[in-house]
Amino acid sequence: MSVRELGDVVVRGADQSDADALIETDPVAAGGSDERCASIRRWCGLGLVVMAENAAGPLGYCVVEYSFFGQGFVSMLMVAQGARRRGVGSRLLEAAVSSCTTPKLFTSTNVSNQPMQRLLRDAGWSPVGLVHGLDEGDPELFFLRRREPGPANPAV
Repeated sequence: MSVRELGDVVVRGADQSDADALIETDPVAAGGSDERCASIRRWCGLGLVVMAENAAGPLGYCVVEYSFFGQGFVSMLMVAQGARRRGVGSRLLEAAVSSCTTPKLFTSTNVSNQPMQRLLRDAGWSPVGLVHGLDEGDPELFFLRRREPGPANPAV
């Protein structure tokens, strides 16, 4: 898929009716992971998913939950293989920041996942910690994005 083939990308909230299409977009779910399929259906049912799509269908999705010490946490960011490095991940992260209801939004990725780390840094996220023991031999690197405060006196 080339940049031209992406066409107009729309980012919107997903609902239960989008779950099957998102499952097909996610290589882990499409590869047969019942656990990931169930998670996508649950996330969609709870209204936690923001998805990117064009006329051809879904390009990726992002999940924001609030179970990380009462702060927002991007628990999943998935971009379809053919849509990677074309701005879809950045658009989904911006939507996550915009929709977050807490002043801080966190996420994490394995130290080995250099593309995700580049995406996060390019999108203004800062590394804030490292946890060993989740995936043996591949520590989890945590990132933070603080929400920009709104104007003190918005124009009326």
